[in-house]
Amino acid sequence: MTAKLTPGLGIVILCGVSTAFAANHVAARLTFDHGTSVAAAIVTRAAGTALVLLFMMKLQSIGMSLPRALRGRLFLAGALVAVQSYCLYSAVALIPAALALLVFQTCPMLYVLLSWAMGKEAPRPQAFGAMLLALVGLVLALNITPDKFAAQWSTLGAGVMWAFGGAFSFAFVYYMNSHSLKSLDGRLRTFVMTSVTATLVLAGGGLAGKLALPADGVGVAGLILLTIFYCIAMSSLFFVLPRLSAASTVALNFEPIAALALAWIFLGQSIAPLQIAGAFVTVGAIAWLGVKK
Repeated sequence: MTAKLTPGLGIVILCGVSTAFAANHVAARLTFDHGTSVAAAIVTRAAGTALVLLFMMKLQSIGMSLPRALRGRLFLAGALVAVQSYCLYSAVALIPAALALLVFQTCPMLYVLLSWAMGKEAPRPQAFGAMLLALVGLVLALNITPDKFAAQWSTLGAGVMWAFGGAFSFAFVYYMNSHSLKSLDGRLRTFVMTSVTATLVLAGGGLAGKLALPADGVGVAGLILLTIFYCIAMSSLFFVLPRLSAASTVALNFEPIAALALAWIFLGQSIAPLQIAGAFVTVGAIAWLGVKK
């Protein structure tokens, strides 16, 4: 039987995992600024993650057999992860990483709405309050006021739409993982999805001529680091999540806050105090939504 971690220790570990995920996005922006294309970064990250997961499964003697009935759904989930990855990395390439991740944080809300629409969950009045608060925080974080809307949207609009597209795609992945793919071991499920992602983006990027490699050593370092941080974060999740209560997992919402600090330190990206307050409001509201669920 898996030994449980105390809630306090679990939250500390998950904050560390969230920081690793945030570091992956900060490193991604670094390598994008030094010539690497979004597609090349996704292929490198996805292929590296798939290899790490394959190694883990071999060590732990996890079966590789896929039920025939689930193969098509797994391929679809992998295609959705490819879309999500491309959208989110495209957002990170255009706007500050923390803002891209905050917009992506609408994913849990979209998942809840999708579950309600599909009849898998009954609407909960308290959830509407958390969603509304999260949206208010997001408006503050993006600094979108009526008098500044046109100027702000011209600067942030494309990145915001890319991030929202990633959130929309990943909401369907959440839904499939929670329902049609729930019976599969998480490591095998993630291995197949990342393998599909690497294959599809490699093929699409190759056909479009969008597999640009780093132009210098800084870009190479960023590409290596984003893969390392993502692999560390993903492999850590499989170790720690079975040992935690569901409520403790809200600590994963710490990622945008960690990205704020890391992007300020390593990229010189900064936002106004009111935007920082909005980021905390959004993250807190999403965590509240998760706790209530």
